[in-house]
Amino acid sequence: MLAAEGRAGFVPYVTAGYPTLDHTRELVAGLAEAGADVIELGIPFSDPMADGPTIQRSSQGALDAGTTVGGVFEVLAELRGRSEVPVVVFSYLNPIHSRGVGDFVQEAAEAGADGILPTDLPLGADPDLEALLADSPLDLVRLIAPTTRPDRIREIAGASQGFVYYIARTGVTGARRELRSELAREVAAVRAVSPLPVAVGFGVSTPGHARAVGAAADAAVVGSALVDALDSGGVSGALDLARALRTALDEVGPVGPQETGPA
Repeated sequence: MLAAEGRAGFVPYVTAGYPTLDHTRELVAGLAEAGADVIELGIPFSDPMADGPTIQRSSQGALDAGTTVGGVFEVLAELRGRSEVPVVVFSYLNPIHSRGVGDFVQEAAEAGADGILPTDLPLGADPDLEALLADSPLDLVRLIAPTTRPDRIREIAGASQGFVYYIARTGVTGARRELRSELAREVAAVRAVSPLPVAVGFGVSTPGHARAVGAAADAAVVGSALVDALDSGGVSGALDLARALRTALDEVGPVGPQETGPA
């Protein structure tokens, strides 16, 4: 219960299997020890249309290394054996359907996942699939964009479980130099219609960004910057950045009455 502890949450994203599953094993274990409050475990996919060059490159690299959905769940199960940090499976619909929706959800839950974030499943796009996911053991996390209408924000937030993922900017994922000045106001609008924690991602790249997000929202999601750090400095480099982000978020005062992490 981060609000009670007076601190903002840290949600690192990992492309599972990049550059290999052994790197992912080491990285997720290290992130848990470095103070991650939730880990987003990305299922690699060949056409990650919501993602920028960094995640695209890491996804293709993971696939080239032979990463499979089953292999990702094995890594998750190993992490669950040593840590209780919540894990949200981040996936496009294609891998979910290819595995079989029921099998995917069951295997994810059995491996120890707490939530699922299907990036290309807008609210109302597939009511039957959405109902299946919402009724599963996994929290169905929803995305809200800066361009989302106020009435639609209320609907999406009301259908989300665990937490709401607010996209910090339009476009694809990727490290950025600056965050948008309107972010705090937009997050406040989401909070006004939902009791769930609000995590902010897309473009959150530096400790300064994390500190600013932590002052406005319940948690900061960092993905591309960690992948870049993994490329340049290996697992140790990525963990160095993770610890710096955790320190920055710990410098933020109380963030509000919400709880963070999947319910």
